[in-house]
Amino acid sequence: MFRDILVCVDLADAKQSISTLATAVRLVQSKDVVLHVLTVVPDLGMTFVAPFFPDDFEVSARDAASVALHGFVREHVPSSVSVQHIVAHGSVYGEIMRYADEVEANLIVLGAHRPALRDYLLGPNAARVVRHARQSVMVVRSESLLGPQDTDMRQPR
Repeated sequence: MFRDILVCVDLADAKQSISTLATAVRLVQSKDVVLHVLTVVPDLGMTFVAPFFPDDFEVSARDAASVALHGFVREHVPSSVSVQHIVAHGSVYGEIMRYADEVEANLIVLGAHRPALRDYLLGPNAARVVRHARQSVMVVRSESLLGPQDTDMRQPR
């Protein structure tokens, strides 16, 4: 059904990311499917903030995110699943959209918390991706689809 699945994880929110990743793993129906696991390191944004950080801060942050992403995937994805690790840098919404097109994803899987009033007014990343993506999008709400016992996808049931 799906050939390339882009799954977006926030390494700072392990609980949500485990649920999101486990849902994406369940969608892998054959050895021909590639799971593209993306995490985004936000850029510093405004230039007046940059002088307060070391010169190599962004490079160090991307390197640390890469190590963390590989460990996270190793812990939560069966070795039989073909995985591509992606560490992007920039705006979360923009990088998700860019990589979905670049890897020719058939499906984007991302997590979202239960919406609060501020989310309706500001438009979170998940809502922007749902509205603008050319691909199908699956939004995983916290642990609503999985119980705690279902978050470790390494062991067959």
